[in-house]
Amino acid sequence: MGDSLESSHQPLYASEGGTLIPEAKDEHFMQRALELARHGIALTSPNPCVGAVIVAPDCTIAGEGSHTYDNKTHAEILALKHAGNHARGATLYLNLEPCSHQGRTGPCADAVIASGIRRVVCSMQDPNPQVAGQGFDKLRAAGIQVQVGLLEAEARKLNEAFANYIRHQTPFVLLKSAMTLDGKIAASPNPTPSNESRGSTRASWITGEAARAHVQQLRHENNAILTGIGTILADDPLLTDRTGQSRRRPLLRVILDSHLRLPLDSQIARTAQGDVLVFCASKDHERRQQMEQLGIRVENAPQSPGGHLDLTAILRRLAELEITSVMIEGGSHLNTAALDDGIVDKVMLYVAPKIFGQAAIPFTAALKETLALRQTTVHHFGKDFAVEAYLKNPYRE
Repeated sequence: MGDSLESSHQPLYASEGGTLIPEAKDEHFMQRALELARHGIALTSPNPCVGAVIVAPDCTIAGEGSHTYDNKTHAEILALKHAGNHARGATLYLNLEPCSHQGRTGPCADAVIASGIRRVVCSMQDPNPQVAGQGFDKLRAAGIQVQVGLLEAEARKLNEAFANYIRHQTPFVLLKSAMTLDGKIAASPNPTPSNESRGSTRASWITGEAARAHVQQLRHENNAILTGIGTILADDPLLTDRTGQSRRRPLLRVILDSHLRLPLDSQIARTAQGDVLVFCASKDHERRQQMEQLGIRVENAPQSPGGHLDLTAILRRLAELEITSVMIEGGSHLNTAALDDGIVDKVMLYVAPKIFGQAAIPFTAALKETLALRQTTVHHFGKDFAVEAYLKNPYRE
């Protein structure tokens, strides 16, 4: 699909009962489907976020559904159960194509056909190669009107981690950092790269409260947070999801610690309950056993030619654990390694109107090459702003 995350289809609007359905009404109901889909954030992984709305011919909502992984039932099935006989002759709005294959549940496309739904308006085709248009083909073969492409850009962004995971068998990687206008992440030789931890003082925070709250939301949206041992030693962070919102499983805290230097009295070690995973290159079995007794998982990882732990291999291991999305919150060394190794899919760079000067800690060291960012969006958080941009398209072939 190229490098763009924007819609690859032109929205189509069909007539129903001889009356043209206004575009504004289609958009209204699709926005509701997307709203329901967002209810699944942190609850559906490794499945996608899906919302469904069934609208009767008189434009009243007959049924709704939102998918969660543990409930198993897909959004369209929940909406059909809610609608009952009112589904006959109605329009189904979905942000993602109905599945056509047998997975943990039966094919949703078959249930839609059996319900008597007359028209399906969907934002996007399923990026899963097992579906990839086959659900739409089933619906059309059964005589159901199908329109694809309405609010597709929003739908694609919502499920970009799922798309990357299902197509490339690797987690979607977001690199987050907070910095000054001159690209510094800390003012002193003892950096606090996360700028979000409990160990930080207000004086060390680079960005304001609104930006830091947004970082917490990003943590909530991701399966794992990854940092280096340098950040742990400098700042003793918790690296937890503090939004208070529900999630299917705890945020996995991943630490790159080649020589197992993680302090056993650190906040992460003291709060570990199977949600801390340390990757190392150490053969110190005694130290490893001490960590595991605290509830910390320890695994060896290969080293890259550059001498650091092999980030690509670590991502493959996280994918085996059904981790579909990882947020990197690290210091200059980890940022440089991640960008040089080409594992970063997207960046979210928070910038505060401050200048630290030459002696401060930079966002990265010298990179091997210039990196071009795509699909750039600027967000404002009070006096701060953030640049959201992509290095790779998660929907690429």
